[in-house]
Amino acid sequence: MTSLKPYLIRSIYEWIIDNELTPHLLVDAENSNAVLPIQLIEDGKIVLNIRPQAIQGLILGNNEIKFSARFSGKPMNIVAPVAAVLAIYAKENGKGMIFDQEDEKPENTPPETKPPTRPTLRVVK
Repeated sequence: MTSLKPYLIRSIYEWIIDNELTPHLLVDAENSNAVLPIQLIEDGKIVLNIRPQAIQGLILGNNEIKFSARFSGKPMNIVAPVAAVLAIYAKENGKGMIFDQEDEKPENTPPETKPPTRPTLRVVK
């Protein structure tokens, strides 16, 4: 089954834009597949302004979020894996969604299997 996360990101992004607010992404910068401006990373995370006027060529894909932006006057192509997105929210009021990273599992990963446990008895007094 496909992940719900990219669909939620797209819908919240649309809601933020429709309400004329500024969408921000909080991204885990320690993800090995992320291409981000290193100079703006703080505590292993980065906040990206994805307002249409601030970026070009936004693609909110199922696996990656891609766009071009300028950082300190230098153009850069940004790639943020959907798995690395920690939150999407409106800058002005903080409304949006925080994602739980523990729920993220790569696709095609077999479900974890626990070894069967033997039943136990306890004395109830």
